[in-house]
Amino acid sequence: MASNRGHGGIQQLLAAEQEAQHIVAGARNAKMARLRQAKEEAEREIAEHRAQVEREFQRKLAESSGDSGANVKRLEQETEVKIHHLKAGAEKIQYDVVQMLLKHVTTVKN
Repeated sequence: MASNRGHGGIQQLLAAEQEAQHIVAGARNAKMARLRQAKEEAEREIAEHRAQVEREFQRKLAESSGDSGANVKRLEQETEVKIHHLKAGAEKIQYDVVQMLLKHVTTVKN
């Protein structure tokens, strides 16, 4: 009788071990499925973000290149204004610079 009880206990332990292995395997499989799903969602979000950034880039590129004629004209006008200001400033100090140079050139030091 004691042998039957011991044998039954061993069978019960083996059954419990198998059940535990099934539970652990199920949990492992569920974890792997969650990881795969999270990876797929992250890849999908990354693809959507890339597409959005690319669309924004293309929009800005189209805006800037679409106006290239207007941009060139505006830059030319701004450049002409700056050149005019520089020439006007140079004319204002031209006499003083010439006088300073003449003074230094004609002054003799011992």
